[in-house]
Amino acid sequence: MTIALIAHDKKKELMVQFCIAYCGILSKHTLCATATTGKLVADTTGLDVHRFMSGKRGGDQQIASRIAYNEIDILLFFRDSMLNAVDESDEITLLRLCDMHNIPLATNIATAEVLIRALDRGDLDWREIYNPRNNKNESF
Repeated sequence: MTIALIAHDKKKELMVQFCIAYCGILSKHTLCATATTGKLVADTTGLDVHRFMSGKRGGDQQIASRIAYNEIDILLFFRDSMLNAVDESDEITLLRLCDMHNIPLATNIATAEVLIRALDRGDLDWREIYNPRNNKNESF
């Protein structure tokens, strides 16, 4: 499965800690992320993370386009809910695309843990039936 990682600045350390805790599960999957989040996760955990541009430079839109083409199976998006509404247009697009394409989405660590544990149990195998492709997404 392909898992996308996005974290606002105040949530990046939480994303890194999450990836450390679930490194064993995440290592079995293809990971992609916005630039800074991907670098922090890769440097700290040793996981292979394909990095798009930073969120502010278009990385969120790059991930959104992958979702639109059904190339992402799970989105872990640790959001800072205290940010201004002005900055939320890209976020709303991501959330809408996940809804449209039945992409499991976590916007906080509690839901992310539920999704990762479900992934490890095989509860999300329906994604491979819904969107069949090679074991590893070769587009990254």
